Amino acid sequence: QVQLVESGGGLVQAGGSLRLSCADSGRTFRSYAMGWFRQAPGKEREFVAAITARGGSTYYADPVKGRFTISRNNAKNTVYLQMNSLKPEDTAVYYCAASYRAAQLLSQRAYDYWGQGTQVTVSS
Repeated sequence: QVQLVESGGGLVQAGGSLRLSCADSGRTFRSYAMGWFRQAPGKEREFVAAITARGGSTYYADPVKGRFTISRNNAKNTVYLQMNSLKPEDTAVYYCAASYRAAQLLSQRAYDYWGQGTQVTVSS
C-alpha cells in the first residue's frame, strides 16, 4: 500500500530556499513516477514537477524552471523538491503524488496516490 507523507514546509523569506521531502512507507516506491503539485488559496491545484520511476526524466512547470529541482532516492523511498530563489507567489500547500503511468505526468489525472500536503509560505 502506498502512503505518502510530506515534510519540510515552513515559512521563509523571499529569495530563500526550502527542501520538501515525500516518503513512502510501502515497498513499491521504485515502481512509480512521482510528482509535486501545489495549491494556493483560492486557486486550482497546479503541476510543479515530476520525475520518472528511475529518475531518468524530469519535468517542470514554467514558473519554477531553473529554481526548483526534483530528485528521488529509491533506496530511501523518498522524493525531494529543492526550492531555491523562492517568491511570494510560490506560497501554497505542496502535495506529492505517485503514478503507475509513465505518461501525462503533468496532469493530476495520471496520479493514483496523494499525500496530505505541506504548507510553504514565502514572505516578501
